[in-house]
Amino acid sequence: MSPTMSASVQAPEERARQQVLVISDSLDADPIGLLPCPVPLRHLPSPLFSAEEYLAAPLVLLDDRSYTDFTLRHMPRRPGLIVAVVDPDDGTAYPRAAAIGAEALIRAGHGRSWLHLRLHAATDCRYAPWEPLLTGPADPPPAASS
Repeated sequence: MSPTMSASVQAPEERARQQVLVISDSLDADPIGLLPCPVPLRHLPSPLFSAEEYLAAPLVLLDDRSYTDFTLRHMPRRPGLIVAVVDPDDGTAYPRAAAIGAEALIRAGHGRSWLHLRLHAATDCRYAPWEPLLTGPADPPPAASS
């Protein structure tokens, strides 16, 4: 990447080599239920990530419990920001996610498959476990209709 090119306009292959940034002030090792996902994750509390890390990450997951501290950082809007909400009854989550330009909002325990697919897509599927999928039976599944 040239020194004049900003992190937000990196080529997709350069962004895919970066770790997915998980912003969470929680002491939990898996604050938003990402395990077991082989995509490399970089967990940082909201005061410790840099603007460069935020912009260079192929995807950013924000633990909603860290929302206030995150907004105090005045980070620019970027594609690939996903807010994860732990409290299923929090009616303020959607307006707050929209206020920071989040691409999506997921609730803990819901949308895990979608999130894993999004993590793999953001990293060009470099970490997808393809072997079990490719070594299955050679015959296609039966048709849905008879």
